[in-house]
Amino acid sequence: MNIDKNVSASAKMITLPVIEAGSCRCGETKDSAGTAPNLNQPFVTGVIFTGAGTFPQVSSALRWHDHWATFKARWGIGRMNYAVDPGLYALGNPDNNSPVLVSANYKISFDKLREALPGRSVWLLVLDTKGINVWCAAGKGTFGTQELINKTESSRLKEAVNHKKIILPQLGAPGIAAHEVRQRTGFKVYYGPIRAEDIPAYLDAGLKATAKMRLMTFPLKDRAVLIPVELVEIIKPFMFLASVLFLLGGIGGPGGFLENSLSYGSFAVLALSGAVLAGAVINPLLLPYLPGRAFSIKGFFTGIIVALTLLYLRGLDLQAWPARVEAFAWLLIIPAVAAYLAMNFTGCSTYTSLSGVKKEMRLALPVQISMAICGILIWLISRLIT
Repeated sequence: MNIDKNVSASAKMITLPVIEAGSCRCGETKDSAGTAPNLNQPFVTGVIFTGAGTFPQVSSALRWHDHWATFKARWGIGRMNYAVDPGLYALGNPDNNSPVLVSANYKISFDKLREALPGRSVWLLVLDTKGINVWCAAGKGTFGTQELINKTESSRLKEAVNHKKIILPQLGAPGIAAHEVRQRTGFKVYYGPIRAEDIPAYLDAGLKATAKMRLMTFPLKDRAVLIPVELVEIIKPFMFLASVLFLLGGIGGPGGFLENSLSYGSFAVLALSGAVLAGAVINPLLLPYLPGRAFSIKGFFTGIIVALTLLYLRGLDLQAWPARVEAFAWLLIIPAVAAYLAMNFTGCSTYTSLSGVKKEMRLALPVQISMAICGILIWLISRLIT
C-alpha cells in the first residue's frame, strides 16, 4: 500500500489495481438512501481516506473502456443502463477546502465533467437521476431539490468539506430550489457554466461566469452526435417497411413479380432510405440553414430536395401516366417521412419550448400522416396502371 506523500493530511489516497471492464457494475445504481459508491467500477482508480470516511477516487483521463462504452451508448447499445453509482467521488486529491461539483449519474455526463478538469482536485457529488442526463433529469424531476438534499446528507459531504458551497450545472437549474437547499442543508447553490470545458475558467474566476458561459448554443458537433441514436431508433421500423415496400413493388407492372420487385421495389426501398437520410441526418446537420422555424417545415424541405433528386436519377418517362403517378406518390411520401423524423429533434434542441412542440405536433402530424397514406395508395395505383 503506497501512500502519496504529497496528499494533504486530511486526505490520503491508495492506488487500486485497474479493474477490467468486464467487472463493471455501473448500471446498478444505488438507491437514494445511498451507501458509498461501489469501488468495483472500471473508472475508479483508487480510494481516498478522510476524516469523513473512505471515498472512491477517479481521474480526469478517460480510458479505452470509457470511450468504447460511450460509443456503444451513442448507438443505443446499453444506453438505458449507462449509469454510475450515485454518491461522493474524489477527482484528483481533494481536501476539505476543495470545490464540490454536482453531476447526474448518466455516465456520459459524469465523464464530460471529470474530463474537463485535468490537474484539478475537486469533489464530485453524483445524484441519482436514474441514468438520465442533467438537462432531461431536471425536467423530469430526478435532478431535483429533494435528491440533492438527500445526497448532501447521505454522502457525508458535510464532514468531507469545511465550506458550504456546491456548484451545479446551469442546465440543472429548472429542477432545483436553491433557497430550499440552503435552508435544509446549509449549502449555498452556485450555478456553473453551461459547458463543462468552461468550468476551470469559472473556478479560477472565483465562481463567476461570463455572458458567453451562460449562452446555450447548438453547434454542428452537438447536432451530429444525436444522429446515431436517432438512426438506431429507426432501424426496426425501417426494415419492416422496406420489406413490405419491396414486396409490394412486385405487384403489377410490365414484368414478372421478381423483375418488378427488383425495379420498383428496390426504388421504393431507396426512396425510404432517402427519406430517413433527409429527416434524421441532413436535417440536424443543416438545421440552422434550412428555411422555416418549425422542424417539420425544415424536414419537409429536405425531403422535397431528396425526392426530386431521386426521381431525377430514376429517369422516369413523365410522358407516361404510370410514371407521373409514381412520381407524385414519392413527392408525397418522402417529404412526409422526412418531416416526421425531423420533429424528433425538437426535444434535444436548445430553442424549442414545450408549448411550441405540442402546437407543431398538433398541426403537423395529421398532415404528415395524410400525405404518407395518400402517397402509398397512389403508388399502389401506379403499379396497377398499364
